[in-house]
Amino acid sequence: MCIDYKQINLWHIYSLYHNAKTHYMEILETKVMRGPNFWSNYRKKLIVLKLDIGELENYPTNKIEGFVEGLEKLIPTLYSHECSEGHPGGFFHRVEIGTWMGHVIEHIALEIQSLAGMECGYGRTRSTNIKGIYHVVFSYEHEKAGLYAGKAALRIAEALIAGQEYDLQKDIDELNYFKRKLSFGPSTSSVVAEAKKRNIPFKRLSEGSLVTFGYGNKQQRIRATITGNTSGIGIDTASDKDETKRILQNAYISVPKGVLVFDEEELRAALNNISFPLVLKPVDGNHGRGITTNITTVEQAVAAFHIAKTISREVIVEEFIQGSDYRFLVINYKLAAVAKRTPAMVMGDGKSTVQSLIDQTNKDPKRGAGHENVMTEITVDEITETILAKKNITLADVLPLGEILFLKDTANISTGGSSTDVTDLVHPENIFMAERVARLLNLDICGIDVVAKDINIPLTKEVGGIVEVNAAPGLRMHLSPSKGLARNVAEPIIDMLFPNNQTGRIPIIAVTGTNGKTTTTRLLAHIAKQAGHKVGYTTTEGIYIQDKAINVGDCTGPVSAEAVLYDPTIDFAVLECARGGILRSGLGFENCDISIVTNVTEDHIGLKDIHTIEDLAKVKCVVARSTYDKGYSILNADDDLVYNMSKELCCNIALFSINETNERVKQHCENGGMAAIIEKGYLTICKGDWKTRIEKIVNIPLSLNGRAEAMIKNILPAALAAVIQGFKTEDIRAALNSFIPSAEQTPGRMNIFKFEGFDVMIDYAHNPDGFMQLKKFMDKTQATVKVGILSATGDRRDEDILSVGRLSAQIFDEIIIKHDKDLRGRTKEEITKLLLEGIYSEKKIPVQIISNEIDSIQYALDNAKPGSFNVILADDVLKTIQYIKNAQLKTTHNGMDTLPKDVVPDPIIIHVNK
Repeated sequence: MCIDYKQINLWHIYSLYHNAKTHYMEILETKVMRGPNFWSNYRKKLIVLKLDIGELENYPTNKIEGFVEGLEKLIPTLYSHECSEGHPGGFFHRVEIGTWMGHVIEHIALEIQSLAGMECGYGRTRSTNIKGIYHVVFSYEHEKAGLYAGKAALRIAEALIAGQEYDLQKDIDELNYFKRKLSFGPSTSSVVAEAKKRNIPFKRLSEGSLVTFGYGNKQQRIRATITGNTSGIGIDTASDKDETKRILQNAYISVPKGVLVFDEEELRAALNNISFPLVLKPVDGNHGRGITTNITTVEQAVAAFHIAKTISREVIVEEFIQGSDYRFLVINYKLAAVAKRTPAMVMGDGKSTVQSLIDQTNKDPKRGAGHENVMTEITVDEITETILAKKNITLADVLPLGEILFLKDTANISTGGSSTDVTDLVHPENIFMAERVARLLNLDICGIDVVAKDINIPLTKEVGGIVEVNAAPGLRMHLSPSKGLARNVAEPIIDMLFPNNQTGRIPIIAVTGTNGKTTTTRLLAHIAKQAGHKVGYTTTEGIYIQDKAINVGDCTGPVSAEAVLYDPTIDFAVLECARGGILRSGLGFENCDISIVTNVTEDHIGLKDIHTIEDLAKVKCVVARSTYDKGYSILNADDDLVYNMSKELCCNIALFSINETNERVKQHCENGGMAAIIEKGYLTICKGDWKTRIEKIVNIPLSLNGRAEAMIKNILPAALAAVIQGFKTEDIRAALNSFIPSAEQTPGRMNIFKFEGFDVMIDYAHNPDGFMQLKKFMDKTQATVKVGILSATGDRRDEDILSVGRLSAQIFDEIIIKHDKDLRGRTKEEITKLLLEGIYSEKKIPVQIISNEIDSIQYALDNAKPGSFNVILADDVLKTIQYIKNAQLKTTHNGMDTLPKDVVPDPIIIHVNK
């Protein structure tokens, strides 16, 4: 092949060697953010694609022939996307001068959602530390739609690169389907919007209309317009039209005369007692389904009977009341709005067929399918066909100019009807009647259907009557009437659920940092309990509701946080927030009252695209930035990265320091700030110039007689948070004195077990800073020999594992290397080699290699020397604690020859390093 390279661009060259390739890019990972996150604290709903654009890194958009033109032709509305340079050409200008494909995919994903009616305006594309790999971030309205949009954007870009035709409408249709399926109906949507205005948190519990508002024991629940407080008996009664009528009739409220029939024979008997015109309706239908009105002959009655029977087994036959159709909406037993309803109808123009008039009416932008818009499209059903047949009209007939044709028997908005607000015209006696009806049926929200000649005169048999009561009335006829004043009927619903401007929130304290999170969280939960609260909290060990573990495992992510916040038995939440959950899907809450950042040290570096300690600090800062403006973020003044977070925060700042002469603390308090320090041996809270001494630090059990500096660093922010929360000093002191560092209250955090002649401590130190804190404690610990049973986490950097080895040699006289169950990407041999290299770079000490954790522990127990202090840095903390407890029992009860069956160790194989 002879090629003139001067006549083709770089992309042609690339394609010559890759002409068989159909996918130029690959989505390596997809994350869905659902709360404050690494990318934005304010935009909670984000899709994050990790995108590999491969060789396209060398080919920006202006180097790909036909790409710009193809994009403009396929999605011309991208023009409206602003260009970062502010050029009038918009985003297309950016594409013309050259941008990377990740940036294009971001904008396509946003725009196709917008074309489907989902306004999603936020996007960012950022490079990673690997060439050709980008993070593409864009907002979504519905999660499934956002995920679809990301994949579709990639397909669109690849089709444009290849110069292929692409059916964009297919993607728009699919996204429209997600919008229709996943959007709230107008009633639920209005209540949710009102809750947002009041800063009331909410959670959708299904793809339907079941929603919880508020947290803990403050929460309320709705399903459309049924609340958690709505009487079940009231709902059941309202669904039985005959029973409802009897209750109202016995209360001397005007209702039409009627009877319940089961079969055609009973129907014909009823026709002898009730005069035409009639109404037939199912006894337990809704939305106007199965109702036929203004029946004037036996034949029509029989036909209407069979229509109603398709909805329910029993049918009501009642007299037809002449008049207009009105809906009275009662909320919290007070009349909120009244709408006059008109059935679906068309007006003739003298030239269009009935079907054409229906089609023209349905083009009204206010109309939509089902409940997706303020009005519903008119459909032709059996009721419509019956009406047309009675009038001897077909859909193909032309309706004379000015003639009105009603297409439904009922005026329901759900069947295409329209509404006019008439709230201000209602007679006071009718208001009293409507509110009395709500009380009679015990319905906190109800819709009362009235047919009357006029509602500005009292309702009597001569004027009209109540034909139905609905326990879950729709709101859109009041929110967006076709005529008249729109009524914000969602407001009284929220006022009923949360009176006196309550927000449904409970105190939330969020704790993050590299080390110390779990102990700080547990201590705070204990203090709050002492102060009289019912506390829910999350830790790396599990989810706890009032100290009862409801789930065991690492529960520091957003799902666990929500499990606590939406538990109806608590009134206070303390949430440990770890790096993994924040990066995976953000926080499980929007705001907290108090945030605590314990420290930021080198751990997890190189994982999940966090490559520097500064990146890690940014992750932790997500928690601090979630603090309410009037709340407090408690920061470690001894940690530069943590202290510097204060520059990014809009909330109040409080500091803690183990150094009473810390200049940052001194300056902060001189400016009227709050801090916690250890001063003259006392846990001291500083408020400006004033100081409150809580307790001697050596008297606080968690400090281990003042030896455990790591624990003191946890005590300080916990006590400071308790003071900020307004707890009494005596309650804080009592809680500190009763919080014992034990396997029950602080599992895996310096749990010391006494054996005959030696001690065992279980801890969870697993990173260099944790080992440094352990060293400070062990330096103050007297023992004949100090033994460490330890491992290293496989997904950490080589330098981190080497550092663990070096520090271990500084702490211990003898070491037993074991291996975690989850090696996280390394082999046992690799981990052992790095640990030994670190250990022996410090000094030569005896090292045993016993891979199994339980085997290594049993070996240490069997060979423990008198006066020794043996530290187990556990992988499975709870299993290790149970094993040690059982071992204590064995030594206590000499007659017990074996451990319980479930904790008998495997045969021990010992490898001694030469």
